[in-house]
Amino acid sequence: MILFFNPRATRAKNRRYPLSILALAAMIEGREHYAIVDGNEDDNPCASMDRIMRGTRARMLAVTVMPGPQMAAAMPVCKRFKQAYPDVPIVWGGYFPSLYPDVALNAKYVDFVVRGQGEETFVELLAALESKKYAGIRGLSYRDDFGLHVHNPERPMRSPGDFPVMPYHALDPAKYLLPSFLGSRTVVHQASIGCPYQCNFCGVVGFSGSREKMESPERTAQVLGLLHREYGANAVQFYDNNFFMREDHARELADRLTPFKMNWWSEARVDAVLKYSDDTLRKIRESGCVMIFFGVESGSNQKLAEMKKQITAEQSLELAARLREARIVPEYSLIFGDPRDSETDFNETVAFAKKVKRINPSVEIIVQTYVPVPQRTGEMYGNLDNFEFPTTVEEWAADRWFRFAMRKDPELSWLTPELRRKIRGFETVMNARWPTVQDWRLPQWARLMLKGMGSWRYAADAFDNPVELRWMQKMVRLREPRLESL
Repeated sequence: MILFFNPRATRAKNRRYPLSILALAAMIEGREHYAIVDGNEDDNPCASMDRIMRGTRARMLAVTVMPGPQMAAAMPVCKRFKQAYPDVPIVWGGYFPSLYPDVALNAKYVDFVVRGQGEETFVELLAALESKKYAGIRGLSYRDDFGLHVHNPERPMRSPGDFPVMPYHALDPAKYLLPSFLGSRTVVHQASIGCPYQCNFCGVVGFSGSREKMESPERTAQVLGLLHREYGANAVQFYDNNFFMREDHARELADRLTPFKMNWWSEARVDAVLKYSDDTLRKIRESGCVMIFFGVESGSNQKLAEMKKQITAEQSLELAARLREARIVPEYSLIFGDPRDSETDFNETVAFAKKVKRINPSVEIIVQTYVPVPQRTGEMYGNLDNFEFPTTVEEWAADRWFRFAMRKDPELSWLTPELRRKIRGFETVMNARWPTVQDWRLPQWARLMLKGMGSWRYAADAFDNPVELRWMQKMVRLREPRLESL
């Protein structure tokens, strides 16, 4: 029996199916018994694991770990599990151990790390547990007999469509198809993995190595059709890092999704979608697409080139205008905190955000603070190739590095306390002046009051210490833009 653990990563109301766990479970469905403990649903995962172990003892604990809250939640549970069941190997997979495999292996309770796409690596590791011959398993990291870290060669990526459909029946759908601004029963799906671009600030490159594999539109429609018919799903969040690649693929997918009448959200590239015809954008909107997230990052073409983003600020402005006509809401992520001139960068980025809003007021601005992540080439944006990351899981769980991983007011040597306050203040003012459409619970009176209170600060660039807006946002429980479960 295999025990799967999804550490807590979000609040209960934002809970969604743990796709990474279900993808592994699909690989052994019908061949080996398994149990899933989901920290987003279970308030006492340790007690649940003990109960399962008293019944049928597991021969492996497989854990999915994202940076931030999920990593912090995984640490005490795995430490306690190893103390109680020292002979059961613990395997970490997901973004955190893929980006920081040595850090994960420095935790003595972690026996193996699965890097990158994990389905085949997981199955091969299961088969090798008895013989303990791990050298030929691609994508696997582990400690050898001398305690040294071994990192096997990478595993070639495959399309999600090459693997079995996930066993959604293994979890209670009533706990996972929950309301969002998209619909009353929102489900999640990942139709591709990776991204073929090489932006030198992005963690996806470290995870997938500038590669992307997509499933066919037919397969996407098959899975969503199942969720629609069997479980009543009426909306979907696509977890793809880069959902739109080819126009012909997008048109076929739109045609196949239209009959389901499901609202949906995804991520995409500015330059890719900008190439689409007006007719294709119309089809995408008619298929249920409500909002698309774009990594715009900067209004400076020089900085975009340094980021290896391969887009221009003018393209982002043009796309904002076209999506206004297409009636699709764009989310534009903007990165603050250029290590070389953070103050100038702040002023330029604010000016660009305002320009975007003049062209298309419905654009939702996502404020991000730049934090470096390991790059396979070693060339991090901002000339930070020698940036020192924590070497232990415990350090990553500490408050400073937790906020770093979450990009929430991180302590960075190139960001003065004054500038950090200005970035937080700009985000507060922006969210008040332009409350997100995703906050479907926000009453109209609160929306109007926030807009009124935020207007003068927005117009005057008065971002320093907007205490009245923070108080109001807390009182009405205003949520930030971008789907919280992502």
